[in-house]
Amino acid sequence: MTHSIDTRQGLPPEMQLLLRDYPRDTWPENPNLAQSTQNWMAAHSMFRQLAAIVTKDTRRYLDKGLEDQTYASRLAHFGNLLVRNLHGHHHWEDRNFFPELEAADPRFADGLAMLEGDHAALDGLLERFTSQANRVVQLATLEPAQMQDEAGPLEATAADIGRFLHRHLTDEEELAVPILLHHRLRG
Repeated sequence: MTHSIDTRQGLPPEMQLLLRDYPRDTWPENPNLAQSTQNWMAAHSMFRQLAAIVTKDTRRYLDKGLEDQTYASRLAHFGNLLVRNLHGHHHWEDRNFFPELEAADPRFADGLAMLEGDHAALDGLLERFTSQANRVVQLATLEPAQMQDEAGPLEATAADIGRFLHRHLTDEEELAVPILLHHRLRG
């Protein structure tokens, strides 16, 4: 099953079956919400925050609100955290978590495959981001005057990642958490 990452607006209706029974606003009070699930969702929150930091810092730099070296240092630090942790998180989901969910409720195999497809698409965005960010960081030492020119496209890529993550992580939570709650997994 193929879904476009650019046009999909949330989960397809057939993947919202359990979400109707377990709406997001009821999750915190649900006795089946395990600490491991809360930790998983907290990682999602961290990814959203890291993407926002990189985008905001790049905008501040372009607006001359951050010095070259300060921006390069923050970009290297927060960009690395974002990319490295997303890769590890998605690898774990694809290899361990999604198979566990599919085994518990095979009705959602297509939705889980859709999310794995998102991971592959995100890899392309992260590769582009890494290449652009590495160039900006290298220019901080080699040719700081060129950093502004390279930071513009980087800002656009970081914003793309932020939008992608917002949609993808919301879809992921709204598919996975109801399965976890319904089948009392991870408790």
